[in-house]
This record gives sequence, C-alpha cells and structure tokens, in this order.
Amino acid sequence: MADPSSYRPKPGQIPDSPGVYKFRDEHHRVIYVGKAKSLRQRLASYFQDLSGLHPRTRTMVTTAAAVEWTVVSTEVEALQLEYSWIKEYDPRFNVKYRDDKSYPYLAVTLNEEFPRVQVMRGAKKKGVRYFGPYGHAWAIRETVDLMLRVFPVRTCSAGVFKNAARTGRPCLLGYIDKCSAPCVGRVTPEEHRELADEFCDFMAGRTGTYIRRLERRMTDAAEEMEYERAARLRDDIEALRRAMEKNAVVLADATDADLIAVAEDELEAAVQIFHVRGGRVRGQRGWVTDKVEAVDTAGLVEHALQQLYGEERGDAVPKEVLVPALPEDAGAVTEWLSTRRGAQVSLRIPQRGDKKDLMATVGRNAQQSLILHKTKRASDLTTRSRALEEISGALGLDSVPLRVECFDISHLQGDDVVASMVVFEDGLARKSEYRRFQIKTFEGQDDVRSMHEVITRRFRRYLQEKERTGEWAEESGASPESPASPESAESAESSGSLTEDDGRPKRFAYPPQLVVVDGGQPQVAAAQRALDELGIDDVAVCGLAKRLEEVWLPGESDPVVLPRSSEGLYLLQRVRDEAHRFAITYQRAKRAKRIRSGPLDEVAGLGESRKQALIKHFGSVKRLRQATIDQICEVPGVGRKTAEAVAVALAAAAPAAPAVNTATGEIMEDNGGTTHD
Repeated sequence: MADPSSYRPKPGQIPDSPGVYKFRDEHHRVIYVGKAKSLRQRLASYFQDLSGLHPRTRTMVTTAAAVEWTVVSTEVEALQLEYSWIKEYDPRFNVKYRDDKSYPYLAVTLNEEFPRVQVMRGAKKKGVRYFGPYGHAWAIRETVDLMLRVFPVRTCSAGVFKNAARTGRPCLLGYIDKCSAPCVGRVTPEEHRELADEFCDFMAGRTGTYIRRLERRMTDAAEEMEYERAARLRDDIEALRRAMEKNAVVLADATDADLIAVAEDELEAAVQIFHVRGGRVRGQRGWVTDKVEAVDTAGLVEHALQQLYGEERGDAVPKEVLVPALPEDAGAVTEWLSTRRGAQVSLRIPQRGDKKDLMATVGRNAQQSLILHKTKRASDLTTRSRALEEISGALGLDSVPLRVECFDISHLQGDDVVASMVVFEDGLARKSEYRRFQIKTFEGQDDVRSMHEVITRRFRRYLQEKERTGEWAEESGASPESPASPESAESAESSGSLTEDDGRPKRFAYPPQLVVVDGGQPQVAAAQRALDELGIDDVAVCGLAKRLEEVWLPGESDPVVLPRSSEGLYLLQRVRDEAHRFAITYQRAKRAKRIRSGPLDEVAGLGESRKQALIKHFGSVKRLRQATIDQICEVPGVGRKTAEAVAVALAAAAPAAPAVNTATGEIMEDNGGTTHD
C-alpha cells in the first residue's frame, strides 16, 4: 500500500487550468482517469488526510504510485480526452458499464454500393446506419418483412448477391417483389440507394410523408380505375401502419429524445435507456456496473452519456436527452453532445407532463433490471458454490459454510437499540429464520456491548435447545452423536422437542458454520468473546467492515482482503446488507411507535399532521428538544403558544427535566449525539 505523499506533486507544479489526469500503479498501469475544470484544485483533493476520503477513493490513491496530467484549452476537450483515455486504458477504478445482454440492431450498410438491410450485433461499424436496439431479432425480421413491400431494399448476403449477378437470376425475394433486385440490374445503384435512404428516413420517424404519399397514389389509381394497383398501395399502407404500431406512441409526433434512468445501491447501478423517435419508443437498452469509484447519480449519468454517445454522430444523438440528474459540468456535456450531433442538443431533467411520466417508467425498468441482475447472480448454483468455497478458503475453514448468520446493530442517537439476525443457507436467504432483538441491558451508542449481548442471547438459546434435544435422546434411547432411526425421528417430531407447537423448527435449534458481524475488529472480538464464554468452539466468526469491505478475523491484526471481483466478497456483502436492511426496518418501526406515543401526544391541540411536521423538520424528538421556541415557530402551522407548549412538554419528559426560559426562548438542555443506523 503506497503513501500518497510519496508521489504528491510539488506545490505550484500543477497548473490551474482544465485538463485530464491519470493515476498509475507501481507497474505503470493506468488505474484511474479523471477530468477537471482546475487540475490544481481537483488533484489537491486526492492528497488530503486519508480519513477524509471516500473509502474507494482512499483505496485508489493508496494503490497508485504516480499521477500525470494533460492540459487542454476547454472543458469540452477535457471531456473528449477523458473518454478516449478510458476507452484506451480501461482503468480499474473507473465506472465500466456492461450490457445486461447482447442487443440486436436493425442495420443498413450505407457504406456499400448496394446498401443491405440486416440484423447486426456487437460493436458498431463506421458507415452503417443503426436502428434499435430491439428486444429480439425476430422483432426486427417482422418489421423488415412488412417494410420490404414499400421499400424493396436488398437483404441478401454478399455471397448470394454475387451468385445472382453471375447467373442473371434474382433470389426468391426478387421474384415476389420484396427486393428491387439490383443484382440483375432491375434498378441502378442510384435508385437503390434512394430506396435505402427512404427506408432509413421512415425508420428514423419521418413516417407521415410516406403514408400521405402512398394515400395520394392510391386515390389517383382508384380514380384512374387501376384497382389492382390501388389495392396493392392499400396493402402497402396497411403494412407500414402495422410496422408503426409495433412501437407505442408515447410523446408528441415530432419528439426525438433519449430518456436515461438510473437505479443504484451501495455496490452496483443499473442504467436503462429508452430511444424515442417520432414520438415512438424505437429501442430500449440497459447496462449494469459495479460502483468501483466514489460516484453519485450525476456521475453515473455522465459516464452513461459518454458510453452511449462516445462513438455516435449525427442522428444517433437526438435533439433532447432527458436524465434523472444533471452532470457536474452540464454545460460542457451539452456542448459535447451538440458537437457529436452537429446541432443543438437539450440536456435536462423532465419536470412535468408526459416526459416526466415516461421517465418514471424508464426508472421502474432500471429498478427491475437491477433486481433481476442481483437475482440471477444470487440464484446461480455454480456461482453460489464458488462463493462459498472462496469464503472457506479465505477464512481457513475446514468446510464450506452452508449456513451463515449475520448480525447488525441499529439505533438512533443511542435510543431504541435493536439488532438483527439474518440467515443464508447454501448462499440463499432463509427469511423464515430471520430474528430481531431488542437490546435490554443498557441504552447507548455502544455497538460492541450490543453485539456481545445479541451473540450471547442467540447462542445461549441454541445451547438450551441442544440440551433439551439431548435430554429427549437419553429418554428415548437415541444417541445425539449418531443419526436417529426413522422411528425415533418421528417420535421426536411428535413430542415437540425439535419443533414448536405449530410444527415449525425451534427458533435457535440449528447452529451456523459461520457468524458474520457488521463491523471491524471490536465487533469481531466481542462476538468471539461471547462464544468463548458459552464454551462454543465449532462456529467461525468474521466481520465485514463497510468502509473498505475488509474481512476481519478474531485475534488478527490485519484484515483479509478479498478481490473486488470475488464472488465470495459479493456474497458476504449481500449477507451484510440484508442484515443492515432488516435492522434498520425494525429500528424505524420502533422509532415511529415511540414517536406516536411520545411526549408530543401530551400537547393539547397538536394534531398528527403538525407532530409529523415537527419531527420531519428537526429529524428527531431529541433535536426538537434542543430547539429554541423561535426555531419551533419556524415550522409551518406552529404558533408561539403551541411552540411553548411543545417546549414545556418535551422538557418535562426529558430525563433531567430542564427548565425553559420563556423570555429568551432557550431550552436549557444539551443532549448531543449522532445518528447511527
């Protein structure tokens, strides 16, 4: 682990101008690329006290061994250079989006003499016009089959085209008039390219022109009594309308926009994009990423824009890009997008109307994409088996931990201290065996004592259930160390010694192979001490610290660091996060119940709405108790008399019952504290 001060540039060496910087590790590999309006200010932020840095930023600067920078003239140039360097070096600490699946596109090869319409996947090629992406290849083929009636563009491969040109006979599509057969000279290269351009215009959303043109031609044919031609034109119009109906109308006809939404948690993020052309959803795609750098929603949006439009030009960049949060350098990003398009691009957050509603739909798709990604990753048996094996190897266990229990402590300023226990078996959550605890022996912000108490209570119950099982085994003649016969097992179930009265297993009847605590060395030591005091020596203990995702073992001075891409670390994180969620949910429920029955209920004339407004304004009853009467009056709907009544009620309910100075409006009390979930 490197000391950032060892490679920190000298004062005054860094220019105060826009630019792009690279951090390199000891092997000279680029591990992070960033841009800045002021290189001096941005780089100085990396060389502050390590305790003040975000955990992922701290990991990056301690992994790096050198920093370099390149000065540019504008922020737009910085954005372009940052994108090109990220593509070139693929830095490990930058956000990297990956498609959640391989999407097919409808492609028109305008770079060929006779453009071809086909389904294409993978990297985009220069000179090819793309439409989509589509959810399935068959959806593209259906659309193309309908449109070839009106725009008979070539769809055959190069081999088929050359063979037809050699023999002078077109393929089947040429005989049924779904191809203009340029291979045998029925149309000139110029006429065929015009057909391809019209096909692209229609797919880009300019549909009304062609529909109206065909309707006029149909009417003229009918007036001239050419009914067969009129009928064919009628069928062509119907085919185009069916192709249009495959894309739902969501916005005004002239709207060309891309809508980008983000769903994220502490570890991963999912991005969904809806491509709207001519008011219709023409394509949809999604990405997922590990949040390996300290990045917020605005940063995720900026990286998504870079990846989405970095290699696109022209019509691929729409007139309007709607996002959930604007990037930090929104002006530079907008200018960059406008440069890519060759015309002005609007980058904004939708505030009302149909666009805001559609953005909500895109957001729901992003949330579902994130859930599906996590579910697929968690439900894959091979992945789960590998994760358990990695945990076993990293912790030095004799066997894989098939049952893992994780404990977390939650409280608010030392009040309503609770704990959670979640259970994972074979890498999957067993929610029916989740348990929650109220910390009984004390109140306060002491997670170590709380952890010792909850581990003691859980495993004391386990020993009690084990003792009862042993007593039943002696009475029935079965040996606890050996497998029971079917008859004795049936007797055990009927006697209720292994199950509750309703047939469910005893709450703490089964021990885990591994106990995971949310925390570092102190919490791990407390858990191990509790097990030692109970004489339990066959249960392993580890802790997962949130800040650097380090795994701590009892009695070890250094943590076990699992690779960021390790499935074992991912499983431990999921277990820890689930325990954290379960504890917070319980603590908030207790807090809400306490607030409903708290001292505010004693204030005459203070209804539920104003009580909730007071709590929302100050954040907690304790902070409300510390407020002056003038500060309480700032809450909408609360007058001075009500504020004085609230202050008196809270002061009377306080442990030391402090006095209230109504002349100055000061509540004479000092109850500090911090919030911990």
